Amino acid sequence: MIIMKKNDLLFILGFIALFSPFFLSDTVFNFYESFNKEHGMITSFIKFAILATIGEVIGLRIKAGKYNTPGFGILPRAIVWGFLGLTIKMAFVIFAVGTPAFLQYMGINDAVAIFKTPGFTYTKLLIAFSISTSMNLIYAPVMMTLHKITDMHITSNGGTLKGFFTKINISKHFVNLDWSIQWNFVFKKTIPFFWIPAHTFTFMLPADYQVLFAAVLGIALGVILSIAALKSAK
Repeated sequence: MIIMKKNDLLFILGFIALFSPFFLSDTVFNFYESFNKEHGMITSFIKFAILATIGEVIGLRIKAGKYNTPGFGILPRAIVWGFLGLTIKMAFVIFAVGTPAFLQYMGINDAVAIFKTPGFTYTKLLIAFSISTSMNLIYAPVMMTLHKITDMHITSNGGTLKGFFTKINISKHFVNLDWSIQWNFVFKKTIPFFWIPAHTFTFMLPADYQVLFAAVLGIALGVILSIAALKSAK
């Protein structure tokens, strides 16, 4: 059971202060929309560096009762999430373009045009589901495994920036990775029961809001992967 503490109130107030301008000020939100359209990769780095790291911090609070502990390495984790955010943006572009084209090749007439058409249709829902499924089965396991390896690297180097920028022993971490948790929880449960439905909804949104919503899901992603990491430490 989690008991609300002073730090929780401060965390909630800080979270509200960080994001409320986007909802209260049209100027701030319009600037975000404009900058996001012109510099999508930069905003993806920033959004995932902030939001997914917040998710990991919340996951740590759930497990350890604190938002930070020695060796946790908030800044190195934010750097990792920033670069993972670049690959997530890339995956969104590739699968959102390639999957409808493949479906059209397989016989769904005008799949590309239907997916780009505003509004809801069952065919568009099927296309969005197909995009989400292909992305989460092909790209997500690789990304999640890479994240886990970098997580182990950060932890093994005390959470320091200096240690983070040392060479990653990928083969060692790959062998020592808790594949029981990675397969039975991260892959088998979160992908089919959370990520595929969540990203199906994401791809039904207007294009300008898809990556924004995906970044919000980055909080959930950080929580899920952080809890998975903490479960493996039991």
